[in-house]
Amino acid sequence: MQNIKVYHYDAFSSIPNKGNPAGVVLDGEGLTEQQMQEVTAKVGFNETAFPLKSNQADLRIRYFTPGHEINLCGHGTMALLYAMKTKGLLGDASELTIETKAGVLPIRFTEEHGGFYMTMRQASPQFEAFKGSLEDLARSIGLEPGDIDESLPTLYGSTGTWTLLVPIKSLAAFTRMQPDNQRFPEVLKEMPRSSIHPFCQQTYDPEAHMHARHFSSPFSGTTEDPVTGTASGVMGAYYSRYIGGQAPSFELLIEQGLEIGRDGRVRVSVSDNGNTIEVTGNAVYVNEFDVML
Repeated sequence: MQNIKVYHYDAFSSIPNKGNPAGVVLDGEGLTEQQMQEVTAKVGFNETAFPLKSNQADLRIRYFTPGHEINLCGHGTMALLYAMKTKGLLGDASELTIETKAGVLPIRFTEEHGGFYMTMRQASPQFEAFKGSLEDLARSIGLEPGDIDESLPTLYGSTGTWTLLVPIKSLAAFTRMQPDNQRFPEVLKEMPRSSIHPFCQQTYDPEAHMHARHFSSPFSGTTEDPVTGTASGVMGAYYSRYIGGQAPSFELLIEQGLEIGRDGRVRVSVSDNGNTIEVTGNAVYVNEFDVML
């Protein structure tokens, strides 16, 4: 039996048990891919992150859901870097680079309100058309077809991880959402392993610009992601292209997680006419526990 120490941090919040929980394994260098997957499944969070040595960057990070490895995870990055920074494992560095399966990405640290914030540049935005049935899509997340805002495009987007961006007419619809994740692959014929990310421009927080939920691919082994960094990033690129009037640069505040009691905030900076996306967030320590392999 092997004992693995797992640290639980909540990302995109400074309040424990809000934001998005992530597992962090700081001594995983000797673990195999299968063992990382087993640890993540036993932890049960949407993602667990493992820092490793890199020949290309200051740090390599692998991210796992309970079902499979993913290319990039915003909240897992925030949690892991916050853990390493506050434990003194990164020294006094204010910048570093991370190697991910979405590429080598730059990170900046800033101190705000007495705590550390991390800013991560994401991969270049990509979009692909959704050609499926909007009616089937609406039903798969527990809505009526009329809840989807057809004045804006429903399409797949990625700044490291693919998700289907679904514009919704009203904030009220988000409390009615009941995802049937097992139906997603038959609805998402172009990308059957994609997640679904409904959003709207009505918000609870008057300072926020967009509201969202994030429903996981059934292959991930989870149902809903409370506060999603990568999807928030590609929402910034979407906003630049389809909503924001082609402003060359701007910032958005995105709220997520309120319907499931995990209220969190993601700051998204968009520049270079929507081609450069940065996500800023924080994290908070919750507890630690052991997993046996």
